[in-house]
Amino acid sequence: MIVIDATNQIVGRMASFVAKTALLGEKIVVVNCENAIISGNKSSIISKYKMRREIGGPMTGPFFPRQPDRVVRRTIRGMLSYKQGRGRDAFKNIMCYMGVPEKYEKEKLITSNKTNVSKLPNYKYMVLKDLCKLV
Repeated sequence: MIVIDATNQIVGRMASFVAKTALLGEKIVVVNCENAIISGNKSSIISKYKMRREIGGPMTGPFFPRQPDRVVRRTIRGMLSYKQGRGRDAFKNIMCYMGVPEKYEKEKLITSNKTNVSKLPNYKYMVLKDLCKLV
């Protein structure tokens, strides 16, 4: 089992790493999802996610989540072929949490330098918990 700390990690890059690892059959837990980073201009990020929330009807969907841990899980789902057997099995092995649950406090948290916010060429980004409050 791999426990990944999402603090200061770019959501898209982290999600692709998690999806590839899950397809290999690993169980993955992502913690501190509310501190993940979305890169881009704040106004364009907010307008994009508001548009995603407003698509569809209340009974028909598509349903887009409001909680940061569910947004990260939905992003990971977009990188898997979740409608086919292999992708569905990989998606079942992924769990995302806000904060660190008690049963994972003793585990070693993994962070990657490839997905860190320091790789951004500029300082235009937004923390996921701030986005979820605004949307």
